[in-house]
Amino acid sequence: EVQLVESGGGLVQAGGSLRLSCAASTFNFDDYTIGWFRQAPGKEREGVSCFSSSDGSLYYADSVKGRFTISRDNAKNTVSLQMNSLKPEDTAVYYCAARHTLTLVGPDDEYDYWGQGTQVTVSS
Repeated sequence: EVQLVESGGGLVQAGGSLRLSCAASTFNFDDYTIGWFRQAPGKEREGVSCFSSSDGSLYYADSVKGRFTISRDNAKNTVSLQMNSLKPEDTAVYYCAARHTLTLVGPDDEYDYWGQGTQVTVSS
């Protein structure tokens, strides 16, 4: 069974940083787009960042550009989301998702696998 597991969430003050990681238990991230999404209470799910392991293409939502960085660690088979200059409005459950594709797909496309999510809370 394919599993994606997120880690690294927590409570941080505004202006602080967190690093989320997404690990795959049964497959390699080669030829996948990995996406990070978030959902705050009462709000729709939002695509935060996407990364194509095939060609390195990236996508960032305007709300996180310049603050968040997505990257892959080949040795650990993880995709991380470095979040800096966090704001209270970044508070949400963050999910990683994967889609098997040779090209970058955006946050509005269908993803094959989803993790269970990790809570990020930014206090003001």
